[in-house]
Amino acid sequence: MSVARVTEITASSSKSFEDALQVGIKRANKTLKNVTGAWVQQQKVVIENGKISQYRVNMKVTFVLEE
Repeated sequence: MSVARVTEITASSSKSFEDALQVGIKRANKTLKNVTGAWVQQQKVVIENGKISQYRVNMKVTFVLEE
């Protein structure tokens, strides 16, 4: 039987929500072992001078703990 843990990550990109998600998952895989999934909890944009400057995603990442 395995045990999983969930951690919350916020990532941003100047390109898109998809890119912000990729940035977050890539970074999670550097630090966490056995990442098995992610749930996008929230999306947000930062607006500067009337234009979108940052796309941000807040996600919960699931990873399985080693025995």
